[in-house]
Amino acid sequence: MRNNFNLLHKLITKRKTLLGIGPMSLNVVDSAIEIANEKKVPLMMIASRRQIDSEEFGGGYVNNWSTKSFADYVKKKDKKNFIILSRDHGGPWQNNKEIDLNLSLDKAMSSAIRSYHDDIKNDFGIIHIDTSVDIHKKLSFKNSIIRIFDIYKELCKFSKKNRKKIIFEIGTEEQNGSTNTFEELTNTLYEMRAFCEKNKLPKVTFVVIQSGTKVMETKNVGSFESPVRVEKEIPVEIQLLKMIEICNENNVYMKEHNADYLTNDSLSWHPKLGIHAANVAPEFGVVETKTLLKILQKNKMKDLYDEFIKISFESNKWKKWIIKNSQTTNLDKAIICGHYIFSSNQFKDLKIEAKKFLQKKNINLDNELKKQIKICIFRYLKNFRLIN
Repeated sequence: MRNNFNLLHKLITKRKTLLGIGPMSLNVVDSAIEIANEKKVPLMMIASRRQIDSEEFGGGYVNNWSTKSFADYVKKKDKKNFIILSRDHGGPWQNNKEIDLNLSLDKAMSSAIRSYHDDIKNDFGIIHIDTSVDIHKKLSFKNSIIRIFDIYKELCKFSKKNRKKIIFEIGTEEQNGSTNTFEELTNTLYEMRAFCEKNKLPKVTFVVIQSGTKVMETKNVGSFESPVRVEKEIPVEIQLLKMIEICNENNVYMKEHNADYLTNDSLSWHPKLGIHAANVAPEFGVVETKTLLKILQKNKMKDLYDEFIKISFESNKWKKWIIKNSQTTNLDKAIICGHYIFSSNQFKDLKIEAKKFLQKKNINLDNELKKQIKICIFRYLKNFRLIN
């Protein structure tokens, strides 16, 4: 079997926090694969539908990969099978195309399921069912969990038919930087367990928990690191311990999203608290963008430096990440969303020119970019006790 799930369980029982890495670019993917194979540590490659999706839905913004071409690339390069292909934020309206077409619920659900089928056929080992989005109305917990049931039942049937072993992860809410209540988590796990038992389906492995993390701009603005207590909210560290206890009682692993930019101290508390797994994504893309700009500036390639900032800023991909009344500059905004344009023809031309110039100085641009990405990944691996 390609996905060594037993190793994941073994690491969790040893009080280590698993790491999910967002495939923000080709260099991030290569860096993760190289580290996983060198250190013999399993890493979850967590692809959102906007990053990578089925060819039917136009693929994604990362390296112009479809689900199949991405999976084929990773499987070929991951010689020792330490990368676990994972779908992050699958579900209705989690692809821009479904939003742009203003799809109805039925059509969005059908679209999401077809995307999931492609994941399963292409050896994705972990599937995140995220029903937190509805473009037509405010979504209740009841409607969200019913949609999870519908998708879950279909995917269990499809994976069994295709003889694929899948780990499932569920989430019913968008990350808001706060924490779940005990009642919310207990209700979710109770409803899910009852559904699986009634339908004789395998149990869920991961549940996404609001753990006080939220990424905006290039920082974590959630309550996890807040020096001030949030009104009407139990302190995060107390809340988390209770929620982890609830997960353990239900034999489900807690998955934290948006762990980007947390301090080393906060990260080191993850395995101590018993947080089972955490996802990191935008930070790796930002590190690559900052490194690129630093190299262009250091080597006096001002025209290319200015051109990159212009292309990135004018993409407007920074808008969703900006804090209200923020004082960010155009440079800040270009850095926030730089990785979104890495697959554009304009950037490819810019990069070819930069690489040619740097080669004359015996500088390998991609190696320099990967070096800094790896330093960033290692920060998480060390604090999560995955490596010494």
